[in-house]
Amino acid sequence: MAGKIQIPDELKKELPQTPLGKTMAATPIVMTVVATMLAGLASSEMTKAQYDRGLAAQLQSKAGDQWSYFQAKKLRGAVARNSLEVLAATVSVPPVDPAVLSALAPAAQAALTKAEVPAAAPAKLEDDVAAAVQALDQARPESEVMLALTNITKEKLDVALESARQAVLAQDATAKPVNGALDRLDEKLLKGETVTYRGFAAARLRYLTARYDLEARLNQTVANVYELQVRVLNLRAERHHARSAKFFLGMLAAQMGVIISTFSLAAKKKSLLWGLAAAAGTAAVSFATYVYFCL
Repeated sequence: MAGKIQIPDELKKELPQTPLGKTMAATPIVMTVVATMLAGLASSEMTKAQYDRGLAAQLQSKAGDQWSYFQAKKLRGAVARNSLEVLAATVSVPPVDPAVLSALAPAAQAALTKAEVPAAAPAKLEDDVAAAVQALDQARPESEVMLALTNITKEKLDVALESARQAVLAQDATAKPVNGALDRLDEKLLKGETVTYRGFAAARLRYLTARYDLEARLNQTVANVYELQVRVLNLRAERHHARSAKFFLGMLAAQMGVIISTFSLAAKKKSLLWGLAAAAGTAAVSFATYVYFCL
């Protein structure tokens, strides 16, 4: 069992057993506790900054995947459009045979005659999130994008991301029956009469152009929301890093108070040195409180 801490007799003689004397004796201990607390806060803020940076890097990788999907969809749409232009420039393209259309469901008929893509409900984004996404779409300056993110939290972006991802899945599910029907019809007509297949192929290329453009826009929305999440996390990381630096300065001030108050206990002019120690400790606590609640 630890023994009771005894103050040396010499120190007792130097320090009167009054409230002021007891306060002077306790000052180094209090300042040590304050310095330790501030060191812990500084370390905690730095850990949070590192976590946010790491998470931002992961989300940036996911954003890159969505941009890859976007580029793939745009490329497929461009290939379909170019194929249609080459077909129209080299041969006569007849309309789709009515007999072919009659065997299809209404949605598939609209796909071939109007290049109409069965569309699901789009992502539901809150106004401020939609404005930030639009700023990215329009390649606005980074300062405008960051301004649009002022009142947007990561949690709000999580909801927006889920909505955007569900819109992609819903679109795939909605268009899947039409896509499957056209794929099967393509295999069937490819073995038949050339003119009939040519009319169908041209109509299908028009549909594919519209389909891939729509899907690319959906993937673009997902990628943009990921990009916004990366920026929000980087902002949080910078804030934690700045708070860590300020807590560290507060710890240094508290340690200065420990040193000064320790020397004051052994010096003749205790009142002046203790006053400096108290001032340093008060400044450290005040500064740390300001950083914690205001920054």
